[in-house]
Amino acid sequence: MLVGGRCDDVPVSAHPLDRVHRRRLATQRLSSAGLASGADVVRLLGCVQSQDAPLAAWSLAQRMRPGTTYAGVLAEQSAGGWLRTHVLRPTWHLLAPEDLRWMQGATGPRVEASLAGFNLRLGLTPAVITTARTVLESLLAGPTPHTRREVRVAFDAVGLPTEVQPLAHLLILAEMRAVICSGPPRGTEHTYVLVDEVVRPGPSDLFVEEDARRELTRRFVTGHGPASDRDLARWSTLTLGQIRSALADLGAVFERIEVDGHELWFDPRVSARTTRAHAAYLLPTFDEVCLTYAATGFPRRTPDASRQRLLSEAGGGIVVVEGEDVGIWKRAVTAKDVRVTVWPDLPLDGADREAVGEAAQSLATFLDRPLDLAFA
Repeated sequence: MLVGGRCDDVPVSAHPLDRVHRRRLATQRLSSAGLASGADVVRLLGCVQSQDAPLAAWSLAQRMRPGTTYAGVLAEQSAGGWLRTHVLRPTWHLLAPEDLRWMQGATGPRVEASLAGFNLRLGLTPAVITTARTVLESLLAGPTPHTRREVRVAFDAVGLPTEVQPLAHLLILAEMRAVICSGPPRGTEHTYVLVDEVVRPGPSDLFVEEDARRELTRRFVTGHGPASDRDLARWSTLTLGQIRSALADLGAVFERIEVDGHELWFDPRVSARTTRAHAAYLLPTFDEVCLTYAATGFPRRTPDASRQRLLSEAGGGIVVVEGEDVGIWKRAVTAKDVRVTVWPDLPLDGADREAVGEAAQSLATFLDRPLDLAFA
């Protein structure tokens, strides 16, 4: 049942959850007018999860104007269009430079507290963490970004731990404290720079905690709605109490609907009009439209079908056809082509296969490679 508010531009006869999915696709610009730049997408969504950096670029491109290429997205990132860092949760995200300090202030301490026990087991005492910060501030001072390999050499020179996990956690801590963030990619390696050297101070840096939580809630609902308070809690690590307080403050801005027992919030000022509908999408595993909604995400067309492969290991993500999750996909890029393999849960009919083929061709065009498509 759907009660309260409204969910526009979808057939009245549609199941309420179908209407919610349609609105999300439009809100996130997957089925509405594409945005002019990747930075516009990052600002709309607030943060974009990005463990798999090349597929995060594809997530941006699907929300941008036709003709967007991987080379173009990389060039925009290198020019400072957005930053890549650990924020919201202990995982990589893309975010706008002006959002870095206040978002880290709103979520960093809670994330850091959740890692405290594990960090101690890794031998990361307060003294070690302080020394690592000092080394990073010295190494990264100046115009030259440095790779993780170069950071490891500097840590080793002063006796800091350089094994994979301790090194990674020392860097994550420095990121969450807004000391370092990503720099321009150097070939296939990402680099680090000092936040204070690349991010100008701004008025949002002065947000008090309550203001920051309210702004984070507003940005999430505007870019991800309709969404629940639990969706935001998973996305941001804010507590449900903090989120519900912020939603109460924003009650005059947002509208609320109830779908199958789930209370969902959205911003009615964001257009829900579908202007470029696609029958099929190849969505990365960590895409914001499929990872965010634990209870109200895309339904499986065949929920009982065996899916042995872990999505996080697939190097691709899920295949969505007509609003349903129908299988998984994987891509392998070579110098001569891009091979896209699709594993449907059950065989797809001709129309669905054609729609998936069009989605795969869009990916190949984005990568500027011929397409080699296989249904496994």
